[in-house]
Amino acid sequence: MLNVMKYSRSVSWQELLSFQAEVVSNRQARGQGMSGHAIARRVRSGAWQRLHHGTYAAFSGTPSRDARLWAAVLRVGPDAVLSHETAAELHRLTDKQSSKIHVTVPATRHPAKRHGIPGVVVHRTRNVASEPLPPWQLPRTPVTETVLDLADASRTFDDAYGWLTRATGRGLASVPQLRAALKARSRIRWRTLLTEALAEAQDGAMSPLERRYVRDVERAHGLPSARRQARRELAGGVRFLDNYYPDFRLCVELDGRTSHPPEQKWADASRDNDNLFRDDIATLRFGLLDVTTRRCVQASRLAALFLRRGWDGASLRPCGPQCPIARLLRDHRGPLMAENVHRGPTIFDEPL
Repeated sequence: MLNVMKYSRSVSWQELLSFQAEVVSNRQARGQGMSGHAIARRVRSGAWQRLHHGTYAAFSGTPSRDARLWAAVLRVGPDAVLSHETAAELHRLTDKQSSKIHVTVPATRHPAKRHGIPGVVVHRTRNVASEPLPPWQLPRTPVTETVLDLADASRTFDDAYGWLTRATGRGLASVPQLRAALKARSRIRWRTLLTEALAEAQDGAMSPLERRYVRDVERAHGLPSARRQARRELAGGVRFLDNYYPDFRLCVELDGRTSHPPEQKWADASRDNDNLFRDDIATLRFGLLDVTTRRCVQASRLAALFLRRGWDGASLRPCGPQCPIARLLRDHRGPLMAENVHRGPTIFDEPL
């Protein structure tokens, strides 16, 4: 939050209002020479409005989003920073506003103990990370810390992974930066899975759906490894293919949406046609069910296609005793070569 003591010159009243979207705390107003009676008089007259206990908008009318955020930070008090979903909003990790304003403070502070703070969620931690910013910008956690905070609070690992890939996909944080931030945390949920996921993100897996495909379809069954987000120049321009198998002239595209607008369907069809017309590359499109409940069936069908296109199948294996890959192995290698059976826990035993 704005701390006048950090600046080489004093901050004027007008600068203070400008910096903080015209929102001030009781302490700041008094620091500028205003008495408690003067503050109360302005509130009674309607010139000011109370946003939180001891926090005021120095104007009438509807407060802006920035004003609401400044009010939360000033109400929570010194060393407060916006965090979690609210920091994600400021960093452009998400395109929607958080319904609650999330603020993090040092663990020794209890800002809501005496007076509740409506619409504000207060998080407490031993080490509050704040991004270095000029005084006219809202204090917030750095983007890497924001991503890890959200991953740690996620209900499922798919949700946690989505924050990682959103940060890397939007160019807001690199995999090495996220890896360093993860290493610096003494405690965090999903640590092992996050470490593995960062390696997959560096390889090009860009969404939870793509991660499931890589983990549960491709790697769990010993299929060939694709090139992730492969850049190709086609008739319709530069395209990025989710999973491209150049040796087998095959592309697997993934989409978690249950429906497409007509223009998106035509764009997808155009790219598929370009692949086929130019380089004889077939395109398969998988959805969520194909990489979850139907993962083994689709892996078996992919394996059969790879085998027909020249793959030796040396790494092919079933993920469990009921996996249809076992039958494919018997047909392809014979009974004596098909003893690559399931032993011990599989990758599907880890929490999703």
